[in-house]
This record gives sequence, structure tokens and C-alpha cells, in this order.
Amino acid sequence: MDPNAGRTMTAEARPGWRSAGAVAGLIFAWLAATAGLRPLMLPDEGRYVGVAWEMLRSGDWLTPTLNGLPYFHKPPLFYWITAAAMSLFGTHEWAARAAPLLGAWLGALAMFLFARRWSNPRTARLALAALLAQPLFYVGGQFANLDMLVAGIISATILLFADALLRSDAGLPFQRSLAAAWAMAALGVLAKGLIGIVIPALVILALLLLRRGRGWRAFVGWPGPLLFAALAAPWFVAMESRFAGFLDYFFVVQHFKRFAAGGFNNPQPFWFYPALLLVFTLPWLPSLWRLGRRGRELDPAGGALRQLMVAWVAVVVVFFSLPQSKLVGYVLPALPPLAFLVADGLANLGLPSARARRLWWGGIVGAALLSLGTVFGLTAHPRASSRELAAVLAAERSAGEPVFLLNRYDFDLPFYARLRTPVLVALDWPRTQSHSRDDWRKELADAGRFASAAADATLLDRAALADAICRHPVSWVVGAADAGAGYPGYAFLALAPVAFTGRQTSLWRVDSTAPGIAGRLGCAAGIGGALAAR
Repeated sequence: MDPNAGRTMTAEARPGWRSAGAVAGLIFAWLAATAGLRPLMLPDEGRYVGVAWEMLRSGDWLTPTLNGLPYFHKPPLFYWITAAAMSLFGTHEWAARAAPLLGAWLGALAMFLFARRWSNPRTARLALAALLAQPLFYVGGQFANLDMLVAGIISATILLFADALLRSDAGLPFQRSLAAAWAMAALGVLAKGLIGIVIPALVILALLLLRRGRGWRAFVGWPGPLLFAALAAPWFVAMESRFAGFLDYFFVVQHFKRFAAGGFNNPQPFWFYPALLLVFTLPWLPSLWRLGRRGRELDPAGGALRQLMVAWVAVVVVFFSLPQSKLVGYVLPALPPLAFLVADGLANLGLPSARARRLWWGGIVGAALLSLGTVFGLTAHPRASSRELAAVLAAERSAGEPVFLLNRYDFDLPFYARLRTPVLVALDWPRTQSHSRDDWRKELADAGRFASAAADATLLDRAALADAICRHPVSWVVGAADAGAGYPGYAFLALAPVAFTGRQTSLWRVDSTAPGIAGRLGCAAGIGGALAAR
């Protein structure tokens, strides 16, 4: 790279913070405009927002809980952001999606500013347009799980490290960018664990290898790693001090075993992510093809940026292709560099015909329409959601009346019904303690390992359900619409009034003092037995 590149930037290419602020506002407006339209989608959105809701209503911002039980599948940054947003803006879907919105905003803005500084303004604008129109990026930016949050942080981390390297090459001060990169990496670890530092480290290592090691001295020194440890370590230390075995569960089980072993959700072949990215970049393949063929004709500085972006895409795709479990959101960190390469091919090489250029911009428009159409489609025809049932429960339930879930755990129910105490989940728990599938049963059973007394109180064996209901004059039961006919212990539901039915799910109001219901339940003294048993 030209060592004087940083000194010879034109005035147009220098960062203008006023215009950057306008771009930042436009990015956020585009991503956030439709974020509150649709209900939370189960299981992921309901699970993570439900944990944040429990954090907000309990006031314990240190320990994430799922139905009152310590939940250590993921670190806390998503929950902190979501709970804070709901505290400020209210408990609704838009606030519940604040964390992915911030992640997408951060990743897009970081790529725009980096491309404008080290490439040119046109490439920056084109890259931003391609990225924001990308359906995976747009929908991911308003899907309330951890993937887009960590993808945005990883992107910002890589670009800050790269900025430090390029500044060092140009003889410019780079320590501030380097410190910001280490701090951002710490946030990445707090967002989703070790990938917050592992992916950026692998990308920068790959870049240094492509440069034959040139520039590695910029990363030598202790201040950065010390800053990283000071920001990332305290929460993990606090959790281990509170819950013995936390570190083993979090890092060994949820990181290394999850990466190396099978048995987790959504196994896919090795080529899953390359095929996925190929499909979502079809309109821009001519641009990428010409860049691959003629990229060496361009300036050396631009070649260094292309090396970075190619290494970035390759690391993300290969790393997440190794484990059997593959979810679409894992590949989100590859989208910003792919958008840069798409833009670079058009901005610096052009396309050979007006038809090809129309195809490029048609891809932008088509991708944006597909993004909006996906959100509107999910709004008009939402997938599994407890929002309607929860509205009835919140309106009709009195304080102190317990809620029982039969053979299920609806992650979004506490959020939508504004429940302030854990629900009671009836299932044959002893049999499911060793359940290998990564679902709600295993998540609750694993969480119960860290709080056995709370688990005994909330995770009920089905045979104990009748006795638990008898302890309360009125209880609310959620289950499959035909639950009363599917298990003899649930036969009392045939006598209870149905408060809501929808999507093969029903809500019953169970009065344990009613003669027929008390008899079916076997309450101690028939009418009024529930009160006597309390």
C-alpha cells in the first residue's frame, strides 16, 4: 500500500461529520421504519425479548433469567440494550428490536465511513445502498435475536483494526483506532461470546498473511488487550462467583461443544452459506465477476482493501461452515464486505453496457422491495405468536392468579401478558432432563441446574399439576386445544370455560372451587377445598 495514501486524500474523501450524521440518520430511519409492525416470532424473538423483559421487571440487570431461572446460553449485551430500550420507550415490538437495529446501523455506518475514507465517496455510497437493500441485512436488522447485533459489532471491530493498520502504513496516528477496536471486540464478546474476538482476529491474521506480515507491529502492545479484558471479563467473573460451573457451561458446552458436536438445531451441508450468499447476490454477479478478472488493473491501495474484504468474507463463510449446525443469521458478518466488493466492481471498473448497469440498479430496487415485502408479509400473516392470547390473559387475569403451561413454553407470553412472576410448566421433566435436542425443554432444564429450588417450584411433573392448581382458587392454563382429551390428568379442562382459542391453542380459566372441577382435580375438600389447602 502507498505509505502516503493517508496524506493525499482529497477534501471530498475526508470525513465530513455533518454529512456523516445525515447518513447515520437515514440509515437508522430506513432500518427502523417497519421494525415495530409485526409481532415477535417464536421461538427466537420471544425467547430473547422474554429474557430482557424479565431483567426489566425483576430489576436484576446482572443475571439473565428464563422463566426465573438463570439463562446462560448467551451473554448479556442484547438483554441490556433491549431492557433499556423498553424502559425508555415502552414494552412494544419496536423497542424489543432495538438491539438488532443498533447492530445493523453500526455495521452499515462503519462500512460507509471506512469506504469513504480509504476508497472513495462513490464506492461508499454504492456499498451502503447494496447493503441496506440486501434482504438478509434488512430483515436481520429487525429480527430480535443476537445475530445482527454481533454482526454489526464484528464489522465495526474489523474495520477499526483495518483503519489502525492503514493509518500505521501511512505514518498517521493509529492508537485511537486500535483502542476503539479492542473496546468494540469486548462488546462483541458480551454480545455473543468468543466469536466477538475470534472472527476479527482471524480476518486480520488472514490480511497480515496476504501482506506477508507487513504491518504486524501496529498490533503489538498491552494497552489494547488490557482494555479488552477490563471491559469483557467482569460479567463472566461475576457469574462464576454466583453460579459454580458457569464458565464450563458457557464456554465448553455452549461454545466448543456446540461448534464441534452434532445434535444442535438446523444441520446443513458445508456448501449452505456459499449457496445462500450466491442467491442473494445474483443481480450483482457481473460486477463481482469483472472485479475478479480486472481488479489487478486498479490502484494498489484499492487492492489492499479488496484483500481485506475477500479475506473477511472467506473467514466468515469457512468458519461457520465447519460445524453441522448452520443458521442463516450466522453469515450476517459477511454481508458488509460483500457489499463493498459489489460496489467496488461498479464504481472503479464500471459495467460494459447500459443493460448491465440497469441490472445492477434493478437489483438494488428489487432487493429493497423484497426486504419490505418480507416484513409486510410477516405482518399480514404472522407466524407463531402468543400476542392475541396474551392480550386476553392480561385483560382478564387478576394479580396473584398463577399461569400454567401444559407441555409447552411460549417464550413471548410473559412479555405480551406483562407477567411479573414465572409461569408453571407441566411436563414429564425427569424424562426430559437428558433431552438432547436444543429446544425449550433443554433450555429450561439446563437453566434449572443453576437454581434447583426455583426449578422445583416452576418445572412441574404432570402428575403434580392437579395439586398445584388446587392451591389457588383461580388459575389460568395454556395448552393445545385438545389437551383435555390427550392426557387423563388434564380431563378437568373439559369443565373449565375457554377464554381464548386460536392456532390450535386454548386458554382456560380454572376455578378450583367449582364442584365439578374440584372433583376432577381431587382437591382436598371439594367446594372451597382450594382455600382450605392454602
